[in-house]
Amino acid sequence: MTEKTWLNLYPDEIPKNITYEEIPIQSYLTRAYENTPEKTAIHFMGKEITYKEFYTSALKFANYLRSIGVEKGDRVAIMLPNCPQSAIAFFGTLYSGAIVVQTNPLYTERELKYQMVNSGAKAIIALDLLYPRIDNIVKETSLEHVIITGIKDYLPFPKNLIYPFIQKKEHGVSIKVEHRGIYHLFTEIMKVSQATPIRHEFNFDEDIALLQYTGGTTGPPKGVMLTHQNLVSNTAMCEAWLYESKRGEEVVLGMLPFFHVYGMTTVLVLTVMMNNKMVLMPKPDMDLALKTIEKQKTTLFPGAPTMYIGLLNHPDIGKYDLSSITACISGSATLPIEVKEKFEKVTGGKLVEGYGLTETSPVTHANFVWAGEEYNEKGSIGVPWPNTDACILGPEGSEPLAIGEVGEIAIKGPQVMKGYWEMPEETESTFRDGWFLTGDLGRMDEKGRFYIVDRKKDMIIASGFNIYPREVEEVLYEHEAILECVVAGVPDPYRGETVKAYIVLKEGMTITEEALDQYCRKQLAAFKVPRLYEFRDELPKTAVGKILRRSLVEEEKQNQLKEAVNS
Repeated sequence: MTEKTWLNLYPDEIPKNITYEEIPIQSYLTRAYENTPEKTAIHFMGKEITYKEFYTSALKFANYLRSIGVEKGDRVAIMLPNCPQSAIAFFGTLYSGAIVVQTNPLYTERELKYQMVNSGAKAIIALDLLYPRIDNIVKETSLEHVIITGIKDYLPFPKNLIYPFIQKKEHGVSIKVEHRGIYHLFTEIMKVSQATPIRHEFNFDEDIALLQYTGGTTGPPKGVMLTHQNLVSNTAMCEAWLYESKRGEEVVLGMLPFFHVYGMTTVLVLTVMMNNKMVLMPKPDMDLALKTIEKQKTTLFPGAPTMYIGLLNHPDIGKYDLSSITACISGSATLPIEVKEKFEKVTGGKLVEGYGLTETSPVTHANFVWAGEEYNEKGSIGVPWPNTDACILGPEGSEPLAIGEVGEIAIKGPQVMKGYWEMPEETESTFRDGWFLTGDLGRMDEKGRFYIVDRKKDMIIASGFNIYPREVEEVLYEHEAILECVVAGVPDPYRGETVKAYIVLKEGMTITEEALDQYCRKQLAAFKVPRLYEFRDELPKTAVGKILRRSLVEEEKQNQLKEAVNS
């Protein structure tokens, strides 16, 4: 057991330990409905839905699932952007006793087929635009039912009439699905199904609420089994951390997708737990975000660094009042210091970096939001949350290392996953003596604050030197011409690997490779300076805005292979 020195930093308002309720996640929606039935729960593109409507619709969805043979423990996939149907399906699936399988709408047929086969999902609810993709693979999976819905289903008049024309113009297709066979229409379900509560046995720390798939950079994607205990405890920790936020009074911007565990916990579940209002955006759109923040007076904005960067670099940001924002916790990628400082200056709110993983529901660490800058340290991911233990372990999960030494960050806590779905060997290899091994390299200072050095698998070894991409990226982000960047190790016949920087410049800015090289040499040791630069219009990203470093490395390897073949 490690000594939790970080607890000495905790302000009085944050409890060092939390007693969380042993209830299923869906109980939060039941309680919100019972306490504030007429309060607005969801705002979506001008449409407002009360907690009564939300609760009733979720029960209708649950009863429909039961009527088509979905039983406790069955898996139901949700392949939707942020929209009311996504929230309804999430809670409705849990009310039915089934397990939610969050599925990225951007998945290709191959990726979708893998997840459906691996999870054994019996039913899926998806966007109408995705119908052809599902129809092509459905016979190769265990799917017995496909529920189709559209953005227009929850748009107010006259947007609901106009949207199909916009959809056809943007996507070149007009999808029409009939309510027959294995295909069902969400709108019809809401008409015919009953809103009757469903009773079933419940085990707080064993029953799985969610299968959340991780990226497959080192193998096939793994289904992370998150229990009701995992999600309830992490949501309770989140509320404790945001101690100045008030139940029933916050307006949460839902730009983070629910099919990413960070958006699901900090937007969907936390909002319902606190009886707040969520303002949903089906995709990151900076024009719409600025208008939405001003009009809806959003107060909480969980996000990813690319979202804050996108807003800050919007040419019209000065025309909007963003002063309603009080707190933002950034996750999924490194938050550049200059982005934090500029965002706080523009909004007057607080933006702090946090840390977590899909396997930890997701949050384990964060900087303090309101405790004062003397409690936080630049470049730190903060300290472990209540009820959470963390340490730095040596190679292969050996003994904890001394303060300041770099090793693998390991976590213990009620938010740590049950394991990987049907992958017992992978589950076993991820734990050492009860510690979950994150795969991230980091260090801890004498006050208990943690710092990410880099992903274990992203570390670059060039001529025997260990180089951490994050350190190089921090330097590049400080350059006035750079909007976004990512650093990766690419194959090199002499050094083994060499440092390459992929860069997106700010609009109207230019800079040469030579100038960047000179700049980096003033900030970094010579062996860390990028040897290669590639300027791009954009960088590949996940739906939540995390830059896909590994896809760039794979692209580089493929290009080198082609060159070798052609030569």
